[in-house]
Amino acid sequence: MPEITIKQLFIHPIKGLTPQECDRVFLKSGHGIPGDRAYALMYNDTGDISQIETTTLPWMSKKNFAVQNDWPGLANLNCQYNPENQLLTITNNNQELLAANTNTTSGRKLIGAFFTGYLAALCPTEKARHPQQTSLHLVGNSRETRYPDREPVHISLLAQATLDQISHSCNYPIDARRFRPNIVLTGIPAWEEFNLIGKELQIGSAKITIEARIGRCLNIEVNPDTGKRDIPLFSLLQEHFGHVQTGILAKVITDGNIAVGDIVTAINNDNI
Repeated sequence: MPEITIKQLFIHPIKGLTPQECDRVFLKSGHGIPGDRAYALMYNDTGDISQIETTTLPWMSKKNFAVQNDWPGLANLNCQYNPENQLLTITNNNQELLAANTNTTSGRKLIGAFFTGYLAALCPTEKARHPQQTSLHLVGNSRETRYPDREPVHISLLAQATLDQISHSCNYPIDARRFRPNIVLTGIPAWEEFNLIGKELQIGSAKITIEARIGRCLNIEVNPDTGKRDIPLFSLLQEHFGHVQTGILAKVITDGNIAVGDIVTAINNDNI
């Protein structure tokens, strides 16, 4: 078997918005990737958001946040976050719609107001968990808070060969961003990543433990560029493969840096 290596790395600075491709990231034990899902857009159901410390709000279920699974049109926005100056820039068709700082009160208010107005012009999905209109507020910070779909925190991995087989079977080129992974691996056969569950791996200078398969939701049907549900991928997975699981979850057990091109090896002489 060829060496298993990292082909792509992604972080998602604001939960439910545009993935950003990286050359390298830092894995933190018990945390995942600092900066990944560091922020989220929370519905203001309390009626008084001023009573909540939004910068350090702890993990909450995604039903509390605006995400693409409920509002596919969010994918139509190109949202880029600069960690150095904590600036969020939002564009559409090369036109800048907003540039605001996530580390200032005024900037966070601008971001919340922008997305409140943007969602007001969209239609939620039929089974949206929060279809009613309400104001949105940016929560979290760039250092510690993190809002993945599941608790405890994790990172996600996907094999490129699996993605290729799905594309071939569906007769449609499937973008990895539909599955919102952190790490895309090459050198491992299609679906063989499932056999890594329970194994401890060295990846760059970090160590991780593979814990579970990822069950998918209808969000994988959303085109990451247009925000349109353009292919019934959820049902096609069931039709061609008999399940709707793609990719694996891992827990970071030792801090370390990882980069595109790094080799993935098993610890304790396990075969992978």
